[in-house]
Amino acid sequence: MEKNRIIEGMLRRRSIRAFRDEEPTREVIETVVRAGQQAPFAAQLGSLLLKRDREANPFGAPLLFTVCVDVHRMERVMAARRWRRVMCDLSTLLLGIQDAAYMAQNMVQAAESLGMGSCFLGAAPYAAARIVEEYGLPPRVFPLVQLAMGYPAEDPPVRPRYPIEFSLFEDRYSELDEAAVDRAMTAMDEGYLAQDYYRSRGAKIPLGEGREETFGDDDYSWTEHVSRKLGQWSEDPAELLRAFESCGFRLSEAAPDAG
Repeated sequence: MEKNRIIEGMLRRRSIRAFRDEEPTREVIETVVRAGQQAPFAAQLGSLLLKRDREANPFGAPLLFTVCVDVHRMERVMAARRWRRVMCDLSTLLLGIQDAAYMAQNMVQAAESLGMGSCFLGAAPYAAARIVEEYGLPPRVFPLVQLAMGYPAEDPPVRPRYPIEFSLFEDRYSELDEAAVDRAMTAMDEGYLAQDYYRSRGAKIPLGEGREETFGDDDYSWTEHVSRKLGQWSEDPAELLRAFESCGFRLSEAAPDAG
């Protein structure tokens, strides 16, 4: 594999959940934000909320960014140009999710280059109503993901990833035979077990009714953990649809009410 300083930094990236007391300066914060702004975008539909409150922020992080899909801001620009948005909310959200995701990743890489660490918090969409109230968000601003950030007070190992042949399919999607699936599962599970990840964090997900527990601390690992999430949680889309609606997005309408 080819390597340089940037690639090595990306390959070393870990989620950080413990932070030193050191506070990032305003210059550091603005550098991270500016790097986020420079990410590729379709319509600059990403914006940021920042909370600097260690007592309230997850893991006592000095910085908590909420990365938002921000259609409200673009609607203001369109109004100044005497346009009204007729693109449906679903298509607009897809553009905005791409913009916001690229922005967030640029911020992570910039923070790493400045000696900081971070942790993505994916539950923000399910807390949309609370975040709207907390920050006074206008309609059509949706909290996509949160990012805890600061100077690391821990040095966790790099977490495993699938083998590249399980992720890269050239010309045509590969047939995933049992041997290929088994190799990928083994790489992930053995890697996490070697790090004692789930036992040390007490992160085992309990089973619902009708399923007998067959995993102990010595063999419960990544593939079972993620399977339990996708196999037991969020069966009904109503909760997430309500979260979008609380932010002014009507995903089933042909055209939005942008008034």
